Amino acid sequence: MAGFETFDKQISLATADIAQDQISAHLARFARQQLAEAIQTGAATPVYDVFVNGRRGVSEETVQAPGPILYEFSWWRVVIRYALDALVKHSPRKSGRYASSFIVIVGGKVVIDFEDIAPSAEVIITNTQPYVRKVQVGAMQMSVPARMFDKAKTSLVRRYGSQNFSFEMRFLDLGAGLHPLIPYRLKRNQGRRKDRQAGMPITYPAIIMNMVQ
Repeated sequence: MAGFETFDKQISLATADIAQDQISAHLARFARQQLAEAIQTGAATPVYDVFVNGRRGVSEETVQAPGPILYEFSWWRVVIRYALDALVKHSPRKSGRYASSFIVIVGGKVVIDFEDIAPSAEVIITNTQPYVRKVQVGAMQMSVPARMFDKAKTSLVRRYGSQNFSFEMRFLDLGAGLHPLIPYRLKRNQGRRKDRQAGMPITYPAIIMNMVQ
């Protein structure tokens, strides 16, 4: 799939040959048909909220013509799950600890429910293990190649394109209070750079994702 298509169109239903008391029923069936086609073609995700005459979560059959019937799709759940799967795929798997330590951050907090993430939110994925930077840059002898976050980003771009989402790989400074293992501070000097001295917090490789508005 090259990317998400925008399922945002005015649905017009010819009503000339439909009895007045049947227009709402035809509108409901037509909306469901359009929805099913959009999901089947990949233009829409199967995770969505429906709004009928401004009411959330009610059946399309309750519509009062001319409507509207609106579908609000939750793309974040789909994209985040794909990103996590891509990261796990490239993770070292000897103990499974690293592969199970990815976290999703929204608004400075770790989230585990991806259904209600706002379209305007910035989503960050990183890993809580103290050796995450070493895994990324290839500073450890591992069973997988280095730069796993870059590989996951490339996979995301290939899968979803850049029209609807932006994907970036970056090293981040993450403060205390986010997760018990974050930030990890170096136990000994690791070179001459000031930020590589004992007691300094590490920076965390991360994938940063935004929906293109």
